[in-house]
Amino acid sequence: MAWAFLSIAGLLEIGFAFAMKSSEGFTRLIPALLTVGTGLSSVVLLSLAMRTLPMGTGYAVWTGIGAAGTAILGIAVLGDAASPPRILCIALIIAGVIGLKLVSAN
Repeated sequence: MAWAFLSIAGLLEIGFAFAMKSSEGFTRLIPALLTVGTGLSSVVLLSLAMRTLPMGTGYAVWTGIGAAGTAILGIAVLGDAASPPRILCIALIIAGVIGLKLVSAN
């Protein structure tokens, strides 16, 4: 169950970043509320996952999902640069997240 909580927390972290961008510095109400809601929900689920997962693994996977997912969403939706070195770096983050899952005892 901890990995499910952690996965959902990572997805909410992506939503948090996207909502924060959409809030335009917290000047738009609905995106600002979504920013607060997704951010809080993400941290709560992360804390539930870290009851059983090692702290380093949980936090690294959470930030990895958030970072890679946000970068991919930025490329796909917002037109961010998709240069080969950037894609390689995103792939390395994803490989690290998968690696941590595979070597985790829980």
